[in-house]
Amino acid sequence: MSKQLSFPKHKITILLLEGIHPAAVETFRRAGYAVESVKHALSEEELLEAAPSVHLLGIRSKTQITQRVIRAAPQLLAIGCYCIGTNQVDLESAASAGIPVFNAPFSNTRSVAELTIAEAIMLARKASHKSLMMHSGRWDKSAEGCFEVRNKVLGIVGYGHIGPQVGLLAEAFGMKVVFFDIAKKLPLGNAQPLASLKALLQQSDFVALHVPETPATRNMIGKQELDAMKQGSYLLNLSRGSVVDIAALAEALRKGSIAGAAVDVFPEEPSSNNEVFESDLRGLDNVILTPHIGGSTLEAQHNIGIEVSSSLVDFTDSGRSAGAVNFPQVDLPMMDGSHRVLNIHRNVPGVLKDITGIVAAVGGNIRGQYLGTMNDIGYLIMDVDQSVSRNIKREIEKLETNIRTRLLF
Repeated sequence: MSKQLSFPKHKITILLLEGIHPAAVETFRRAGYAVESVKHALSEEELLEAAPSVHLLGIRSKTQITQRVIRAAPQLLAIGCYCIGTNQVDLESAASAGIPVFNAPFSNTRSVAELTIAEAIMLARKASHKSLMMHSGRWDKSAEGCFEVRNKVLGIVGYGHIGPQVGLLAEAFGMKVVFFDIAKKLPLGNAQPLASLKALLQQSDFVALHVPETPATRNMIGKQELDAMKQGSYLLNLSRGSVVDIAALAEALRKGSIAGAAVDVFPEEPSSNNEVFESDLRGLDNVILTPHIGGSTLEAQHNIGIEVSSSLVDFTDSGRSAGAVNFPQVDLPMMDGSHRVLNIHRNVPGVLKDITGIVAAVGGNIRGQYLGTMNDIGYLIMDVDQSVSRNIKREIEKLETNIRTRLLF
């Protein structure tokens, strides 16, 4: 016998913003949910108006989920970021409210990796600049400053999900691959780890950035790092817009200390296709500018839609939080003949003792349980006897440590 939501599925409101792929909608519908899908992002004021009735919220990179929005959404169970990054969500506020945030760390890695290699080749051949010249009527057939990528060194900064795929593709083109990561990583192919970012910058003909947005990566490539790069080398940023000091990059390109750049992400990006894009990099020769499309392929968006929606369905239907970025990752196989209590609480000593005491006081039996903690949050999945499950939920909600308690039956 499978579990059913104690709160009827037809009463759960799911709102997807920013034109999320139809595969996401279909995943929800197959699970028995109805979905409202909007093609654009919502402003904070629009979110404040919509949030009170929403149970599951899906966004991409342009929608900002602030503390104000979270406080205005008392029914919100979870947030899905249909992308890799989650910096557009106040993760701490979401966790404090008992709201896990899910993303798609794997689904668009191939798309980003392919574009990285494609742009490296385009830079090496000055193909983007020559294309612009052709469109303006100028014919410039010349091999000057153009070369093969074979036997060149590709330095990868950040060797997480995308970096290894970039390295394997680069090796297929005959490139030598080195990488730097703050954590020890297992190299794939013939990639070689380097001990420092400086060593990578000094050795690489191409530097590809694939790091997350953190305080440590903010402006990690500035004037000092650009000056450390090899003369005639290239910088590619398909990670996060805050990683590169754009003014410093523009200056390095103007004075010729590096030969070119490809930039897909920016510190400030238009909120819609109707806004003008402004940047110090506009108009510079041998600079490829793309509008944050690293993961924008039909295949990637399809896979992201399924991955994130499946995580949201799993959390809503069974309490499974595996893959949440701000929340304890807890999973417990479903048990027949029981009801499931899902309790999110403040992570302080004695909570589990209090909850098991409640079960004992009502004469119940715990058939299975799993507790996970992360920072200030504790998350407990507990399968109990059907006859006492409602009493257990009611008593747990009276605890001072309780943030949110749900019952599945």
